[in-house]
Amino acid sequence: MQFYPTIKKMGVKLMRGVASFQDRHSLISTDPVLANKEFPWVGDVEAAYPAIRSELEALLEHPERIPAFHQISPDQARISKGDNWKVFTFHAYGTRIEDNRALCPQTSKLIDRIPGLQNAWFSILAPGYHIPPHHGPTRAVVRLHLGLIVPEDRESCWIRVDDQICTWEEGKVIVFDDTYEHEVRNDTPDRRVVLFVDFDRPM
Repeated sequence: MQFYPTIKKMGVKLMRGVASFQDRHSLISTDPVLANKEFPWVGDVEAAYPAIRSELEALLEHPERIPAFHQISPDQARISKGDNWKVFTFHAYGTRIEDNRALCPQTSKLIDRIPGLQNAWFSILAPGYHIPPHHGPTRAVVRLHLGLIVPEDRESCWIRVDDQICTWEEGKVIVFDDTYEHEVRNDTPDRRVVLFVDFDRPM
């Protein structure tokens, strides 16, 4: 244990070095929120919204069958409490979840066309829930949200990435760098659902 502070400092220094390397060699901007025009395929994602929304609505007829985020990934327990943040997973760190994909073939077909796909799931946030500030470990991936079900009071349901506040719109994409501190708040009586995708940063 006496070596832990030294090891921690070395780890932090290494991660900073990796982040600096990724910044220098990134083919896209390193801003907190990225312009959709940097990704030519985003239009295909937005065009698929009606089919994806239809498959989502079928799943939501039985929300009790959809697990909470921390039930799938226990290391998320700090930011996922109770049944307030549920996820229906299609692809996780290189693993295809075939049973789930079979239930949503159009969604699966769409995410398979995203370059460098790493993770993809429906992210379902309960009314009144707040995901506290946190940040991802690496700039090697970039995150996308496609708005699927957005509360009518959009201004009370938002994501903050660094110092930028974004609100979702159904059928529209937001792309951001999750290594910046970010948090989500849904101060409405309605749930919010997005298609959540991580993909490789173009280098």
